[in-house]
Amino acid sequence: MAAVVDVSKWKHLPPPPGFAAGASSHSKGNSKAAATTTATASYEELKEKRAWDLAISPAKSLPMQAFMLYMSGGGVQIFSMGIVFMLLSSPFKNLASINTAFAPFAPASSSPKSFGTLPLQKVVYLLCNLLTLALGLWKCRSMGLLPTGTGDWLAFETRGQPPEILLI
Repeated sequence: MAAVVDVSKWKHLPPPPGFAAGASSHSKGNSKAAATTTATASYEELKEKRAWDLAISPAKSLPMQAFMLYMSGGGVQIFSMGIVFMLLSSPFKNLASINTAFAPFAPASSSPKSFGTLPLQKVVYLLCNLLTLALGLWKCRSMGLLPTGTGDWLAFETRGQPPEILLI
């Protein structure tokens, strides 16, 4: 009832994508250890790649946030203030939990919550959050909420003494 499959016609096909010849069931015990080492290295490489994805994720959301700021208008209303508040508070929340955010991506050889773990990714994450903060401060400036002109500081200026002129 079972049909005999002619193996010779399948012999010349290339292996499928992702197939590792060393990880087949016909290999010896040494290749299993090598496959485990390769899998561990591949897993560490994948974790580092995901750490980079997390590091640049605040920058990926900048265009959407800029569009939301544009659509909220330039006036001081409750809707625009809510968006600006969320934009200004999110970088501080992100930076306060930077070690917790990168803990799942730490290499097995280091402490997950150490400041020295994944330093380049953390610096990029910091810079991307500073860009988000700069966008929020720019919106506050354009709404007139930041004191940037000389007229904003008039309460702190003192008047000079007028010159006394005697006209006789």
